[in-house]
Amino acid sequence: MSIIKTLTLGAVKASKILAILEESVKNQVLMAMAVALRENKQNILDANEQDLTQARQNSLSSSMIDRLTLNDERIQAMASGIEVIAGLADPVGAERVVSERPNGLQIRKMRVPLGVVCMIFEARPNVTADAGALCFKSGNAVILRGGKEALVSSLAIAQVLQDVLVKFDLPKELITVVPDPSRDLMFELMQQRDSIDVIIPRGGEGLINFVTDNSKIPVIQHFKGVCHLYIDKEADLNVAMDLLVNGKTHRTGVCNAIEGLLVDTSIAPEFLPRVAEKLRDKQVKVNACADACQYFSHGTVLALEDFGQEYLDLEIAVRIVDGAEEAMAHIDRFGSHHTEVICTKNELTARRFQRSVDASVVMVNASSRFSDGSELGLGAEIGIATTKLHAYGPMGVESLTTEKYLVMGNGQIRA
Repeated sequence: MSIIKTLTLGAVKASKILAILEESVKNQVLMAMAVALRENKQNILDANEQDLTQARQNSLSSSMIDRLTLNDERIQAMASGIEVIAGLADPVGAERVVSERPNGLQIRKMRVPLGVVCMIFEARPNVTADAGALCFKSGNAVILRGGKEALVSSLAIAQVLQDVLVKFDLPKELITVVPDPSRDLMFELMQQRDSIDVIIPRGGEGLINFVTDNSKIPVIQHFKGVCHLYIDKEADLNVAMDLLVNGKTHRTGVCNAIEGLLVDTSIAPEFLPRVAEKLRDKQVKVNACADACQYFSHGTVLALEDFGQEYLDLEIAVRIVDGAEEAMAHIDRFGSHHTEVICTKNELTARRFQRSVDASVVMVNASSRFSDGSELGLGAEIGIATTKLHAYGPMGVESLTTEKYLVMGNGQIRA
């Protein structure tokens, strides 16, 4: 039997045990996982340094190395995220009344786990802890196939979580990392439709497309983040500047960073010179439409068809637009259904923007960097779904469950 068959069958068996585990026990396990991550911090950092050394030798991009890097703060964030997950209400087993039929049948729905979740991701070792904890709380076994760049770190984190599972007499197969990152094994993994219920790819465009094109298992896409900030004619320009600087420069190699700035034509002469000065100070490369480029001594003219890039770096695209309607049309054409932001003091404009823009998260006067499971109260996220079946946006515990019908009768038969 192949390694993939062994891993998937073990996950299926383990998921049956977890599906009926009491919430109180799950919470105890999660709290113990958080403690264990902190206690084993140095081991995890040592493993991460091996990955980082290899990444530098292979000349990986700065944004890739940023996603790969673990430190005290990020390990603490992983542990804290697990503690928040432990404190969330358990969706598994929750019931709601649907209807009572004229023939007396009582119809309810109950939340149940998906079963076995497979995560395929790149250089993000924190996904191991986030996905492991989220799937555990929601009653799912998880198989994690990380990129070779993060393999040593992911295995170290998974070992910590598995040791806790074993201490509670639970199968370690509830959280599994595929130990070999070869593409052949990944392809085989994507064919296991009899044992894996859903695949969630998280990474670059190439990875998402490869999984979508080759998987025989339903895929929830977590696509690239081409996020925009639109500065409306009625914006507070000081707030707008704060949103821009935070969204673009706080962390560049993440999917909720601002990649496109749209500025209303009526405020461009006042606002864009300030933007030019600030972005020059922050060493941000500017690509702009011809009308906007005049404000940037260090800008490059960008043709309309070349907008919509995910830079993941200190680089941004700037366009002047004629009002909210043109801004929304731009987003509709170039956005990636991830996160879009409007800065305005006009409540009607804000509401129209939120209703009309097709993105999983639409913000008013708030940084795009809040488009994150932990920041939105989910504890952590398994990713940000940019497709709409069955989840859209940051996926927390409830998004990793589905509903089944419960029908109660007293002998009714259909005529």
